[in-house]
Amino acid sequence: MMIQANGIDINYEEEGEGPWLVFSHSLACHLGMWYEQAVALRDRYRVLRYDTRGHGKTSAPPGPYSLELLADDLRGLIDARGVERMHFVGISLGGMIGQVFALRYPERLASLVLCDTTSYYPPEARPAWEERIRTVREKGMEAMVEPTLARWFTPAFRAQRPDVMRRIAAMIRATPVEGYIGCCHAIPRIDTRARLREISCPTLVIVGEEDPGTPVAMARALHEAIPGSRLAVIPQASHLCNLEQTSVFNRLLGDFLAEVGT
Repeated sequence: MMIQANGIDINYEEEGEGPWLVFSHSLACHLGMWYEQAVALRDRYRVLRYDTRGHGKTSAPPGPYSLELLADDLRGLIDARGVERMHFVGISLGGMIGQVFALRYPERLASLVLCDTTSYYPPEARPAWEERIRTVREKGMEAMVEPTLARWFTPAFRAQRPDVMRRIAAMIRATPVEGYIGCCHAIPRIDTRARLREISCPTLVIVGEEDPGTPVAMARALHEAIPGSRLAVIPQASHLCNLEQTSVFNRLLGDFLAEVGT
């Protein structure tokens, strides 16, 4: 389904009944990466998955983008759908959007789940993102497929689940170049550290134990900065832990949501 909000067309899918539960995906993916979670939770929640600006079927205007812009896209979407209060789950880039949204619009959150994400990248990390931008401009998204899969999944899982590799590779390959680049400008500039103590809704931080891009130390920093938050480390999982250890992830998420209620 498509809706116009914050000056762009945003693609989303909605299913189930109950309290609102919104999912935000990683860079170079789309709402399909949350399919297993939607199936597991749609009997208890009204699940809304959406494509971030520059991804999937959502508009991909030239960037650069900012995390504040992406958070306002989310605000526009939920306003248009009549969502007054929601549980929010974001992974990687989605988790960064979740942090910024929580600080801009705290009254809209019933709970917050931040997965394989960070509150800060040091300045020395920016050249790596600039190199990604150059690579994509010169060679297109195909050049990002293999290195991205290598970062996102453990070698054992890659060998065991070629079906998942094909599925995620297709998402990476199909990501609009302008959308990818727009978000690559936003991601390395995140720095919510000074304000994380302001987040007051129930918060769960989840991370794959073998995540090289946003490692356990970054998740622990989030957990320690957000009052009353919980930290869950998933063994034998890398960056997209919701896909690599789906049953464990779904149990952690389902138990947390059930406990915090509506």
